Amino acid sequence: MAERGAVSRRPRSSCTYLSTSPGINKMNTLNTSMIFRGSESLARDTRLVCGLLEKLQGGLLEMRLPDGSSALFGDGEHGVVMHVRDESVFSMVLARGDIGLAESYLDGHWDSPDITGLLTLLARNRDVLKRAVYGSWHELLAARVRHWLNRNSRIGSKRNIMAHYDLGNDFYRLWLDPSMSYSAAIYRAGDDGSLEAAQHAKYRRILSRLKARPGQHVLEIGCGWGGFAEMAVAAGLQVTGITLSPAQLAWAQKLVPAADLRLQDYRDNHQTYDHVVSIEMFEAVGERFWPGYFKSVARALKPGGKAVIQSITIRDDLFASYRKGTDFIQQHVFPGGMLPSRQAFRAAAARQGLVVHGEYAFGIDYARTLAEWRHAFELKWPQIAALGFDERFRRLWRMYLCYCEAGFLAGNIDVVQFELSHRHG
Repeated sequence: MAERGAVSRRPRSSCTYLSTSPGINKMNTLNTSMIFRGSESLARDTRLVCGLLEKLQGGLLEMRLPDGSSALFGDGEHGVVMHVRDESVFSMVLARGDIGLAESYLDGHWDSPDITGLLTLLARNRDVLKRAVYGSWHELLAARVRHWLNRNSRIGSKRNIMAHYDLGNDFYRLWLDPSMSYSAAIYRAGDDGSLEAAQHAKYRRILSRLKARPGQHVLEIGCGWGGFAEMAVAAGLQVTGITLSPAQLAWAQKLVPAADLRLQDYRDNHQTYDHVVSIEMFEAVGERFWPGYFKSVARALKPGGKAVIQSITIRDDLFASYRKGTDFIQQHVFPGGMLPSRQAFRAAAARQGLVVHGEYAFGIDYARTLAEWRHAFELKWPQIAALGFDERFRRLWRMYLCYCEAGFLAGNIDVVQFELSHRHG
């Protein structure tokens, strides 16, 4: 079978074993005891995973095994390939769910020429793969404790932000667009199609929804490298931006000297502003601190003012199970992170006197943004490696970008620009 898209269509059936023996080209029903070898516990875990994968729908997965044999799961005309290098991946998946799948990739236990396609297929089948998504209860509990230890107290927030954003401006500069925007772009017909143009379109939309007038004062919570601040200042606005990342602050202050950019926790800002903007910072707050975040937004926003908060969200029907556990992103990429559902976001805002009166979702644009980042990251890997990052770091970031892209393509997560104001004007 070709690496992608060359799988012959076949009726839905049980998992199929493709023999690699010379002279044999017919398909036989899979006997897992024949092709999965190793310890008894490993064979058991392999059979369990195989049983789960037999329920795959909406796509075809070819699993190529260490002994040279292959197994097919699912249905459809187009397929993705997973190369299993070490069968311990199955035990890791059963024990740690999606975290185990990702960690086994970091360890080199499996690979795929289309990681995004593979993860998208699995994400679309999460209801029939629950064991493989969530893992065992004791491993889940241990991971949840680790996530709790990364909670976003004042000290924890700074530590967690620096863990991701202070990898170095030279690192991010290599693969982000020239505006150094690290959030979802909005692709508009009529633009030149570049990522930079799409990032500018995102900022223009936020400014248009604020209906801000020249001279008005805007607070940006989480100002990043200054992309929005630069455009807002150019529009005649007075801008105050706050961040917890010294590396980002140094870059942004050089980019936008006319803006008042500070190293400050949002909880310590007590001024009032005509408008408030926050672009994909909310995910780093943590559910325990949502009340304080919205209280800070409400306190900062003058009567009659408007806030636009862009946040990644998780599907409403997945939120209850998601909030009880933890995932690969929380464990390895954004410590302390937590996605809201749209319903949870509205409810948390309302409890602090803020009403959401507009929502714009553009998750498919985030998938495209992530794909562009991933391609740029891979293209620039020699220069990134020269900064001192190793192959495991490369696999971590590849998995992170593919994992997120798959989530948006599957529709399990989205990105939304929420428009808020005081309930009573």
